[in-house]
Amino acid sequence: MKHLQYKPIGVCSRLIEYDLDGDKVYNVRFTGGCDGNLKAIGKLVDGMTVGDIESKLSGNTCGPRDTSCADQLVKALRIGLES
Repeated sequence: MKHLQYKPIGVCSRLIEYDLDGDKVYNVRFTGGCDGNLKAIGKLVDGMTVGDIESKLSGNTCGPRDTSCADQLVKALRIGLES
C-alpha cells in the first residue's frame, strides 16, 4: 500500500491524501474545503476501486468552477495509479 498526496487545482481544498493498494482506495483525507462534505466523500469511497470512483465523480463541478474537490480526487487517483 502506498500513501500519496496531491495538491488540487481550482478548488478550496489545499491537499488530498489517500492510500492506494493496487487499484483500491483507502483513507481519503482533504485539507481545507467543505469539511463535512469532504469527510463524507472519504467515507463513501473507502475501499472502492479507482475506476468506480472515477465513474461516479469525474466531471463533477462546484458552483461556477469547471471542477470540484470530488473531480480533483479523481485526478489525484489517476495520477497515483499511473505512478
